[in-house]
Amino acid sequence: MKLNNFKNIHFIGIGGIGVSALAKMMILENKKVSGSDKVANLNTERIKKMGASIFIGHRYSNLSQDTDLIIYSPAISDNNPEIIKAKKLKIPIYSYPQILGIISKEKYTIAISGTHGKTTTTAMIAEILIDNKKSPIVIIGSLLKKQKDNFVMGRSKYFVVEACEYKESFLNLDPDILVITNIDNDHMDYYGNIKNIQKVFAKMINKVPQSGFIICDLNDLNTKKALKMSKRKAKIIDYSKNKLNIKLPIFGEHNVKNAKASLVVAKLLKIKRLSAENSLKEFSGTWRRFEYKGKTKKGALVYDDYAHHPTEIKAVLNGACAQFPNKRIIVIFQPHLYSRTKLLLNDFAKSFNRANDIIITNIYAAREKKEKTIHAKDLIALIDITGNKAKYLSNFKKIIEYLKKNTGKDDLIITIGAGDIYQISEKIII
Repeated sequence: MKLNNFKNIHFIGIGGIGVSALAKMMILENKKVSGSDKVANLNTERIKKMGASIFIGHRYSNLSQDTDLIIYSPAISDNNPEIIKAKKLKIPIYSYPQILGIISKEKYTIAISGTHGKTTTTAMIAEILIDNKKSPIVIIGSLLKKQKDNFVMGRSKYFVVEACEYKESFLNLDPDILVITNIDNDHMDYYGNIKNIQKVFAKMINKVPQSGFIICDLNDLNTKKALKMSKRKAKIIDYSKNKLNIKLPIFGEHNVKNAKASLVVAKLLKIKRLSAENSLKEFSGTWRRFEYKGKTKKGALVYDDYAHHPTEIKAVLNGACAQFPNKRIIVIFQPHLYSRTKLLLNDFAKSFNRANDIIITNIYAAREKKEKTIHAKDLIALIDITGNKAKYLSNFKKIIEYLKKNTGKDDLIITIGAGDIYQISEKIII
């Protein structure tokens, strides 16, 4: 399929971080774009300003008569009315990952995968390439700080893309360079066990041609197992052996690893080490990755992070403690998905050891239906058993009132979670 053949494209779930990037790409290629989502957000507003027709709510009537292609988010179900109508009208229907695959086939693809760190690593690689005039197309699951966007419309052969393993979606890509930051036990609602995750990464490894490269950390046990399961043809480069001779403007040992992987990519693309390091020296992070939001009226520092897995929470808190050793750390955590909370409950309970004050709010359901067998209070009970103390606050209003009364200039507040918990950080700063 050639995307050039389509002129009028409708996106279902257009407000999503990935789908919205594709919508912007199509607008910049002078295609007529429309789209729908459950609620308005920053992405829908920005796309609307670019000229797209945006509908809030999913309805039959959202599809115009001249629609010739449907692109939908993986979060959209088969009973979506716009999907049903498109099938009746025999309009071609493709998922977001399938379209990424189509773009990938026509480009030199640098795919950044892994359970943790892939967004930041994608952003680092993108910044290095942009700064060194490589003009890549970039699609990332966050917002690049400099560009203030999740999409960069480059004009070269390079395609830098964040490659998500959920439901095997990254297997649509054809990577020339595959970065694997690490492999951990996430998306267990789909995979069931870590071995199945290793297997799907092995399939991804198999997709890299003999002329390509696999950049990974051979100290990561799950990555080593995935490599053994694979029938790899490409050369392996161990990014952990790379030395980082600069101080990053963002902190945390996990970001040092991300930078090391990025420098390997830069070397493969014949970018001078000094030039790549200069880009990393100026790297300011991405939206919702230990993002500094500001200060409260009483002087507490406020940060926000997208962490939604125990390993990520530990990394955030370790980095915060190292950077702010004299601050009292207050964490507000919103668990993401009932299934993830239930499956990793014990690990979550042990991940807050570096926090001084822990607030847990209700589970963010996202794509899942309400589940009565797991509750935020179950996590609190286990945290208490570990020797820490956590408190349950059921809504954002209560959390904001608590923070206003109980925090001051000696405190560091971090909102953590993949849902809408970031709204609290934006409401408590001056």
